[in-house]
Amino acid sequence: MFDDILAAIPFGIFLAFTIGPVFFVLLETSATKGFKSALIFDLGVILADIVFILLAFYSTNKLVDKLKDDPNFVIFGGVLLVTYGIISFIKTSKSFRTIAKEYHKTEIQKNVYGKLFIKGFFLNFVNIGVLIGWLVFIAAGNTITETEDGLYVFVATILIVYFLTDLVKIAVAKRLRNRLTPRLIFKTKKIIALVILGFGILLLVQGLFPAGKERLQEEIEHRL
Repeated sequence: MFDDILAAIPFGIFLAFTIGPVFFVLLETSATKGFKSALIFDLGVILADIVFILLAFYSTNKLVDKLKDDPNFVIFGGVLLVTYGIISFIKTSKSFRTIAKEYHKTEIQKNVYGKLFIKGFFLNFVNIGVLIGWLVFIAAGNTITETEDGLYVFVATILIVYFLTDLVKIAVAKRLRNRLTPRLIFKTKKIIALVILGFGILLLVQGLFPAGKERLQEEIEHRL
């Protein structure tokens, strides 16, 4: 079991530093709203990961293959991210005064935490790539571990290390809060909205042109 834990630690750290919408929004939330807000957001992210893990473990292979290979799911996720990015960008562009007011607040309303939790779950859940990532980790665990219990320990360790690494990221990003001005927060929020929009467009391209994606992967593998 100890060997399974050691083998899983690098996977958890790698997952925590995987670049995606969640990565940027987590850091932005910590820097602008504080540790607790970022923690609530991250718990929503973790819940989406748990759903994907359960889906990967207990769903039929036919269902999992359909989720992986059907471009409609990728397109759907891309549309949601593009829509979210556009709305966030427009909303941020019109809300500089609101950001300035929030900057001087010392307390955050409790209902905001619920929204942050849902936001974390949503941003992670709409990315079908996260499901594929967990399928890869579980497949790796099958080859590394020797028992079913060992596989469970392996996956649980990845999730725990991922969460603990996120706590470190949140703590580091929180240190930037004192250096942020309302104008810088405003610009940061706009950049994050554009990042989410960019990831949404990337998913759309992958879903609409799956053959092109496969050719690109083959070309990269050939050159390597």
